[in-house]
Amino acid sequence: MARNKDKTATSKGRGYPRQGMGRVRRWLPSWRVVLGTFFALFAIGMGGLIGMYVTTDIPEVDDIALAQTTKVYYADGTTEIGSFSELNRSSVPLSQVAPDLQHAVIASEDSSFYENAGVDLRGIARAFWNNIQGKPTQGGSTLTQQYVERYYTGTTTSLPGKVKEAILAIKIDNVQSKDTILENYLNTIYFGRGAYGIEAAAKAYFGVHASELTLSQSATLAGIIPAPSAWDPAVSPDRAKQRFERVISRMVSEGWIKQADADAASFPEVLEPSRDNAFAGTNGYLLDSVRKELVANGFTEEQIATAGYHIVSTIDAGKQQAAVDAVAKLPKDRPENYYVGLISMDPRNGEIYAMYGGKDYLERQRNSVMQDRAQGGSTFKAFAVVEAMDQGMSPLERFDSPAEYRVGTGSNNLVFTNVDGRSYYDVTVKEMTARSLNTGFIQLNEKIGPAKTYDMAVRLGLPEDTPGLDRGVGNTLGSASPKAVDMARAFGTLANNGQKVTPHIVREVKDHDGNRVFTGNTASERVISEETAQVSTYVLKNTLKRGGTAEDAALPGREAAGKTGTSSGPKSAWFAAYIPQMVTVVDMYGIAENGTEAVLEPFGGVYQVAGGNFPAQVWHDYMVVATDGMDIEKFPNVDKLVAKRVVKRAPAPVPVEPTPEPTITEEPTEDPSTDILPLPDPLPLPTDATIFPPGEDPLNPGRGGQTPGSGQNPDVRDKSGK
Repeated sequence: MARNKDKTATSKGRGYPRQGMGRVRRWLPSWRVVLGTFFALFAIGMGGLIGMYVTTDIPEVDDIALAQTTKVYYADGTTEIGSFSELNRSSVPLSQVAPDLQHAVIASEDSSFYENAGVDLRGIARAFWNNIQGKPTQGGSTLTQQYVERYYTGTTTSLPGKVKEAILAIKIDNVQSKDTILENYLNTIYFGRGAYGIEAAAKAYFGVHASELTLSQSATLAGIIPAPSAWDPAVSPDRAKQRFERVISRMVSEGWIKQADADAASFPEVLEPSRDNAFAGTNGYLLDSVRKELVANGFTEEQIATAGYHIVSTIDAGKQQAAVDAVAKLPKDRPENYYVGLISMDPRNGEIYAMYGGKDYLERQRNSVMQDRAQGGSTFKAFAVVEAMDQGMSPLERFDSPAEYRVGTGSNNLVFTNVDGRSYYDVTVKEMTARSLNTGFIQLNEKIGPAKTYDMAVRLGLPEDTPGLDRGVGNTLGSASPKAVDMARAFGTLANNGQKVTPHIVREVKDHDGNRVFTGNTASERVISEETAQVSTYVLKNTLKRGGTAEDAALPGREAAGKTGTSSGPKSAWFAAYIPQMVTVVDMYGIAENGTEAVLEPFGGVYQVAGGNFPAQVWHDYMVVATDGMDIEKFPNVDKLVAKRVVKRAPAPVPVEPTPEPTITEEPTEDPSTDILPLPDPLPLPTDATIFPPGEDPLNPGRGGQTPGSGQNPDVRDKSGK
C-alpha cells in the first residue's frame, strides 16, 4: 500500500522528499531534472543570442565618428560660443603607422588580438579574477570591443549592453580583417588634447607623423589610451611614466621587442599642450565654466570632449558683449594686476546672463568670478540690514555713528572708526546704509547679534567656509573674502523676494541624437520672508539715491538696490546691486607677483579706488546696455510695511574718549517720512564714496577725502588706537 501511495504522489507531481535517499539528497532534484533544465535554459539563451546576432546591424563608422565634436551655444541655441576639442583627425593607412605603435597598442590593450574572434573569454575571466583579488590592472574588453563601445554602443555596464557589445565585436571581426580593424581603431580612438586618431596624437604630443614615432613615443601613447586626459604626461608625468613602463614590459613579454630594446627605451619628452583658439579672450572663461559645471554634475571630461553634445548655455550674447565693453571702458592706465570680475544673473532661476572672468583665458586660467576671492568690505553691511529687518526693526530706527566706537575691554578692546573721521548723530538705518557709516553699523550689529548676521549671510547664499566669515562683531564691515558668484547668489535672493537659487551657466545638454540628457537647476528655496526681502530692498535702494555711495550708478527710469564695498588698503572694491529681473556684481582687486593681495593704487584720476567709483561705473555701463528693451519693473511698495514697524531710538554709544555732550537733532515725528532725510551741508564723505584730492570734491568744494595711514585698516584699530 505504501508503494502505491508513493506512485500516486509522484504522478501528481509531488515526488519530494524522494524515498530511499539520505536526509539531504532526498530533497535535491535528480540529475535528469538538473540536466534537462540546463539544456532548456542553454537552448533558450543560445536562441536569444542567435536572434540578437542576426538582427544586430553594424553602424557606419564614419557617420558616428564625425558627430563627436561638442559645441557650446549662447542662450539662443544657435549662435556658437565655441567647442570642446575641435575634431582633429587625419586618417592614415596602417602602412603609415609605425610598427612599434601598432605593437604597443596590441600589447597594452589586447595581447590576443590576432587570435581572438572579437571577444576573449580568457581575458574576461582573467579580468574578473583580478578584480576579485582587488587588482583591476587589466580590462576584459578586446581591442575590437573597445572600438565598438566607444563608437557604436557607447559606454555601458548593463548585461544586455555588454552582450550587444560582444555580438557587434564578433560581427565586425567576421566582416573586417584584423588590419582593417586595427587601422580603424587607431584612426578614431581619442588620445586627449583634442586629438582623434594616431596621426593627430603623434603631432599633438611629439610634433611628428605617425610613421615617425619611436618605440618610447609609441609606448607612451599606447599607455594613456584608457584615460588620456588624466594620464597626459604634461598633466600627470608620474602616472604617465608608470603606464609607459607597463607597456614596454608587456611588449617584451609578448615578444614584440627584445629586452635590450626595452633597456634602451626611456620616457620621452612631450610637447606642452597647445591651447585651443576657442578659449582665447573672454569666451575661454565661459567655456571653462561650462565644462566644470558639467563635470560637477557627473559628466566626465572625456565625455564632454568626445560625445558630440549640443550644449545650450544661459549666456545672452548681447549682455555678454555689454559686460566686455563695460570693463574695456575703464581708464587705460589701470595696472595689469588689477583684476575685474563681473557676473550678471537672473535672480528668479539662477541663469547667468553674462560673466567677465578675465581678459584672456589663454593668458590667465583663473576665473575672476568663479575662482578668485576678494575681501567684501562694506557690501557685508547688507547682511546686517537683512537680519535687522528680519527681526522686525524699522528702517527708520535711529543710531548715533560717532567718529570712533569702542567694543570690548582689556585685550579684547577694538576701536572702529568712520573712514572720514566724522561723527553722525540721530541717523536712520537707511541713512547709515546710504552713507555706509561704520560705527553705526557696529552698533546695529551688536543689537541684532553678529552671529545672526553670519547666519543671514549663509542663508542668503554665502558658503559657510568663506574665508574670513565669522561671528565677530566686525563681520558686518566685510573682513570675509567671497567669490563674486556667491555674492550674486546672496543679493539675488533679495531681488527674488527671499527665494534663493543656484547660479548656473548650462541651460541644457542634448546628445548627438537630440535627446536631452541634462537640464540646469532652476529650483528656488525660500530662505527669508517676502516682507524681510522687500523691506531690506527698500533700505538698500538708498545706496543709489542722492548722497548714497553709488548715486552715480543710478539707472534712468529704473529702481535699483545694492551696496558698495571697499576693503582696507584698499585691496578690493565691490558693487553688488540688482533690479527685479537682474542681479549684477562687480569687483576689482589687486594681486601681487607672489600671488598675495596687492593694494589698489589710485589710477584714472581718482584719489583712491573705492566701490563707489570703478566697480559702480562698470555696473552702470553694463546695466544701461543690458536692460535696453527690458520691461521696467518696480520693487513692491512697502510703505505700509515700514509704517507698522515701531521706530526706536538706539542707546547712545560709549565714546572712546570723554567728549562734550553731543547736540541731538529733533525727535522723529509721529508719522515720519519714508523718504531719505535731507542731507547736511556740506555732505559728509561716505565710507565707500569716490575720494578726491583736497579741494577737488565736486559736492564739497574746499574739502577732500582722507586716506588711511600706511596700510592701516581705516575701519578697525587696536586698543592703543594705532
